[in-house]
Amino acid sequence: MEGRPQVNTITMDVIARDHEVRVGLREAIFRKEYQCRLMTTCKLNKKQVLRNNEYYGTQEIFDDLYRRAKKGESFHSLLEIIESKENILLAYRNIKKNKGSKTHGTNKTTIVDVGNTDPDRLIQYVRNRLRNYVPQPVRRKEIEKENGKKRPLGIPTIEDRLIQQCIKQVLEPICEAQFYEHSYGFRPNRGTHHAIARMNFLTYKSELPYVVDVDIKGFFDNVNHAKLMKQMWNMGIQDKNLLCIVSKMLKAEIKGIGIPDRGTPQGGILSPLLSNIVLNELDWWIASQWEKIPTEHQYANNSKKKRALKGTRLKEVYIVRYADDFKLLCRTRSCANRIFLAVQQWLKDRLGLDINLEKSGIVNIKKRYTDFLGIKMRLRKKGNGYVTTSRLMEKSIVKCKKKLSERVDEVKREQTPDSVHRLNACTLGLHNYFSAATLVSRDFASIAFCVNSGLKSRTKSITSKKGQLTKAFKKFYGHYTGKPTFMAGIPVFPMHLVKFRAPPFFNPETCNYTIPGRARIHDQLKSVEVHILRYLMEHPVREQSTEYNDNRISLYVAQQGKCYITKEPLRISQMEAHHKEPRDAGGTDAYDNLAFVSTPVHRLIHATEKAVIESCLAELKTTVIDYNRLNKLRKLVGRDEIHAG
Repeated sequence: MEGRPQVNTITMDVIARDHEVRVGLREAIFRKEYQCRLMTTCKLNKKQVLRNNEYYGTQEIFDDLYRRAKKGESFHSLLEIIESKENILLAYRNIKKNKGSKTHGTNKTTIVDVGNTDPDRLIQYVRNRLRNYVPQPVRRKEIEKENGKKRPLGIPTIEDRLIQQCIKQVLEPICEAQFYEHSYGFRPNRGTHHAIARMNFLTYKSELPYVVDVDIKGFFDNVNHAKLMKQMWNMGIQDKNLLCIVSKMLKAEIKGIGIPDRGTPQGGILSPLLSNIVLNELDWWIASQWEKIPTEHQYANNSKKKRALKGTRLKEVYIVRYADDFKLLCRTRSCANRIFLAVQQWLKDRLGLDINLEKSGIVNIKKRYTDFLGIKMRLRKKGNGYVTTSRLMEKSIVKCKKKLSERVDEVKREQTPDSVHRLNACTLGLHNYFSAATLVSRDFASIAFCVNSGLKSRTKSITSKKGQLTKAFKKFYGHYTGKPTFMAGIPVFPMHLVKFRAPPFFNPETCNYTIPGRARIHDQLKSVEVHILRYLMEHPVREQSTEYNDNRISLYVAQQGKCYITKEPLRISQMEAHHKEPRDAGGTDAYDNLAFVSTPVHRLIHATEKAVIESCLAELKTTVIDYNRLNKLRKLVGRDEIHAG
């Protein structure tokens, strides 16, 4: 590794060395993406991860990795991208907002400590660690499962999590290009509702009533490290130095227990991606049995191919997977029996994994429910056919009652608007998730009956039938015809009022790493000067923290490249991030404590002498000054107000 050249910036064939050429290319790509977005009818919510890629100019590199992986190319120099300045700072941005970033590892440091580091020192620290990587001990924490057992979590130090994030960002586009389309867990843009929608389609539309339930015994604790390394190699990840680092991560000492020889620690940032790599082989093996089986004749579409295959003795089987929770769907009992035995043997022989026979088996969902991702589903007779019906699992009902009761107890204790808001947030979150069940209203009626009985009896002092409905209540429960209940002046979301919403299908054209795929996800940056944004990233303010320099980029975009006070476009060398509350008075580098202003405005905020104030105003005479904002900032730094004219 010592012979590998240091890379200070990311370099790829698609990026010219000349700065002006790079800027022109990037702006042209942005225009092209905007045109694709206009031609696309489906538009999803904006995704911050893509926005972060734009901030740091890494999107083209990730796109190129995805394109090359689609073509089956191999990658031998991935560490050069992983340890680049842009990728390291992007990793910091991506993990700093996670709740887990405030959780310490064995060395007691958190993301706050990392954010206080100078950017150049942070970059050099990561590079030095990668050159001779030795993982720090992992903190073991056990959380209680629904059945009373404990689930072990392995929590790496925040520094090791940052390094894992650097690796994940580069490996993800390579893996996404090769993952099976109906794997939904821990993947960009996919979620549980997409998996449930696929299950509904296969059971109802495709009339596949036999479900093979396979429960892998301790999957995350039993992943074979050597097999995982081979799978990564076969996916084209052939940078031996990188594979060595990943292998060391898997063998990181668990404090108080020792060095593991199997498994991927639940709690590590890289673990979900690695688990998908392990089971991707299973996905494609199942698909090769029927759905993706090669045929001599080229059929016009899948429907004609399936009709032709039904005349054979092949096993008709489909897989829907969310992480290690997956279902195999078959048309006949005999096919289900054969595939159950085959999968059991395949998992043992190929991946060294055993299944839990007590939790595994075959279910005819015309007769019984099958559980999947918190809901249970079955087929019911309707007319001459069957329809899919689904309800909350018994475990899910118990969990909902527990969560809501905890929030109700909090309202009883505190009786404040904040506690009522937290109760409403819990109610809305549960409604949003379980609305994928067709009979969700019945289950939440019983849940609400149990929970509300205790709520009303002990909160009479803050309960009223009169009050002002909030925007959130009108948005989510505006159709409610009953009389709303108010607590501490806040309308309480009705727990029983939830309707079934058909879960959405995942559109395979949605992708973080193609121009048309991104156009389905969010708007590209259009309202800011791209070369200035790039300048901010490449030229951090010396002796300022990583947190300060990262938030400076966010501010520039949020303010659309304009001064906070004058709304005039900001220019390089004439723009400064101002601390609203001074640091010597307890102010921090947090995003909310910063405002991007032009240099004359910044001098005006701090000016005390009349001559300096007049000089600054003369320099700004051609602009419109927001004196209200200006004086608020001056007051925070202990200056007198300035009046127009």
